[in-house]
This record gives sequence, structure tokens and C-alpha cells, in this order.
Amino acid sequence: MVSFEMNDLKKIGLGLTGFGIFFSFLGIVFFFDKGLIAMGNILFLSGLGLTIGLKSTMQFFTKPKNYKGTISFGAGFFLVLIGWPFFGMLLEAYGFIVLFRGFLSSAGFSNNHL
Repeated sequence: MVSFEMNDLKKIGLGLTGFGIFFSFLGIVFFFDKGLIAMGNILFLSGLGLTIGLKSTMQFFTKPKNYKGTISFGAGFFLVLIGWPFFGMLLEAYGFIVLFRGFLSSAGFSNNHL
């Protein structure tokens, strides 16, 4: 059974996830600054791990249906680290969409109502 109670680790995880998104946004605004984008990626992934748990995070990224998104996100992260932030962010955005499209559609962000 999944617990939806907000303990301290989940609160910290949500904060780290939010800071990760914020730093990634700042990295894009400041003309694809690779340091800010890399920091945003690290904060986002660590926040996700604390929010839903390390085991659930690993299971999410290693599901066979998520391989395409995981590989794209990981390759994009690698490109950011080696100094190609524009192409890395494009690849990460694709991986993010592939990974979280089920969540986004269940949260009401689909266009099925049109």
C-alpha cells in the first residue's frame, strides 16, 4: 500500500524537485548555461528520489516501456555535462516527455477533450 502522508523526506524531495526545475529554467534563460542546467538536473533527480523513494525511482526509470525516455534523458544529461547544453536540453526534453506522458495525460494535460 502506498502512503500519501507528507513526511520530512517527501517535503525535502519536493523542495529539491522545485529547485531543480527552477535552476534548469535559469540555465535556459541565461543562454543555456551548462552549470545551472547540470545543477538543475541533479537537484531534480535527487528530489524525485526523495519524493517517491529510491526503489520506486529506480523501478520507474528501468521499466521496459520507459527505456526510450530514460536513455534520452541520460544522454541529454551527458551532453550538458560535456558542454553541449542546447542539444542536451533538447534530448532531455524529449526524454522527459516520453517518461512522463502517462502522468501528464492522467493529470488532465491531454488534448482528448477537444
